[in-house]
Order: sequence, then structure tokens, then C-alpha cells
Amino acid sequence: MNMNYAVRGSGKPLLLIHGLGGSLQSWNPILAGLAAQREVMGIDLPGFGATPALPGNVTMAMLADAVTEFIDLHGLRGIDAVGSSMGARLVLELARRGGIVGGVVSLNPGGFWRGWERHALYASVSLSIRTLRLLRAHLDLIANHKIARTLMLPQFSARPWALDAAVVLDELRSYVGAESLDRTLHELAYGETQQGAPAGSIIKPLVIGWGRQDRVCFPLQARRAIELFPDARLHWFDNCGHFPHWDAPAEATRLILDGTAGIPGSDRSATAPRGSGLRPAGAV
Repeated sequence: MNMNYAVRGSGKPLLLIHGLGGSLQSWNPILAGLAAQREVMGIDLPGFGATPALPGNVTMAMLADAVTEFIDLHGLRGIDAVGSSMGARLVLELARRGGIVGGVVSLNPGGFWRGWERHALYASVSLSIRTLRLLRAHLDLIANHKIARTLMLPQFSARPWALDAAVVLDELRSYVGAESLDRTLHELAYGETQQGAPAGSIIKPLVIGWGRQDRVCFPLQARRAIELFPDARLHWFDNCGHFPHWDAPAEATRLILDGTAGIPGSDRSATAPRGSGLRPAGAV
């Protein structure tokens, strides 16, 4: 299938995989910092951004297969990879499969919820999306008004009033226009939970980052993630919600660059929890 992608910068390649409802533009807040040192390749997952949807039900395994096909078609086996939210789950899955990606940074990954947490995720995100669809004619107003941003995005950001309006508008438009959002959200919430990888099976650098104020993937899920991926290092983002590249762009940039290179983290890292845009490059 055709998968839309775009490239910026030069250096060792780095693959960016967005979250549910997003697109390659979701990474714009940290692109300049990443592209200063790496060749950054952002993709639109199937059914999001400018990439056509997969037919029928969309599973996480199918999305991981699609990303693997993209990597292979470009001769990028072993590429370092970064993911956010659903994309963070996908990069963990690629790392678990072995031999597909190199160093991995997974920011607030989905797939580690249990029981009521599934329902909370589904209800919270689906309500937000339905509301945005009803208000699609007013997305510009929402993005540019601090109070409106705060009311619409509290589960995604610890400080939605402080976000850049252009970044928010890009994301809101992506949510409303995403062809596969509804069926992918249901699969993400109620499909299979993320499988893990035994200790010693992942030899490339692996970092899981988590915002302490995440209201989508609750911080208590970080312990489960580390239990399933014992080779990973956990990094906490203080005063940060579901999207570290929104709330803590400088820290997220440094974590990605250092983490994929295997450089040890700061004292905010632990092995267990404590309590303008891309230039189009084509399609494959």
C-alpha cells in the first residue's frame, strides 16, 4: 500500500510514528531540534494523515506489519524509531519482534491498561472526537482561544492553555479528518494488550518515557510496561501530560537523541516507576 511520508534534516535516519488520530505533523514541535542532528522521517499511519486506510478491521498487528513493510521497502532495517501514544506502542511491538528497528524511544505508550482503564480511555477519547466533529467549523477558534484549548485538551496536555495554536489546529484537523480513527480506537482500547519481551531479548537501546500527569495512559501503567519490557529504561516527565513533545519539547528532544544513541539518562530516569514542518519526500 502507499504510505505517505516526509523527510527533514541529515544524518543517521530516525523514524517518527504518531499517535491515534495524529499525522506526521504531530511532531512539528520538536522537528527542528531532531533534524539538527538526524535525518528525520515521519510517516502517516494507514487511515491517518494522507495515507489510505487498510480495509476492514484495523489491529495493532496490522499497523505494525504496515510499518515493517515501509521500513523494508526503503531498505531501513535497523532504523532508530520514536513513537507517541499508539505509535509508542507500535515501536515497542517492532522492538519486541526483533531485527526491525534499532534504538527505540516510546513516549506514553498505549496497550498497558486493564479493566476500567480501557473504558476510561475509550470514553474520554471518543467523547473528545465526537465533540470536535460537531464543532469542525470552529476548530480555528478552539485552537486560538486559551480557554477553549483548555476545555478540549485536558487529557492530552498538562498545560493546554500554553500550547502553540498552530500545533493544536493541525492536530484537531487531523483528528476530525482521520478515516480510521473510530475503528482503530476501539481496537486499541478493547483489542489485545501489548505483549512483552523477555529480559535480554532486546539488545538495542530502549527507553520508555511517561508524563506524570498523563490522563490517557495513566502513570500507574508505566510499571506494567517495564515489567513486560525489562530491558527498557523508564524516564519520567514532570509536569507533563500525554504528549511530552507538547508539554516538554526540549526534554523530549534530548531524550530521543540520547535514548536512541544509548546515552545514559538524567536522574529523572529509572528502571522502575516511583509511585516549521517536514518537507514531502514521496510515498511508497
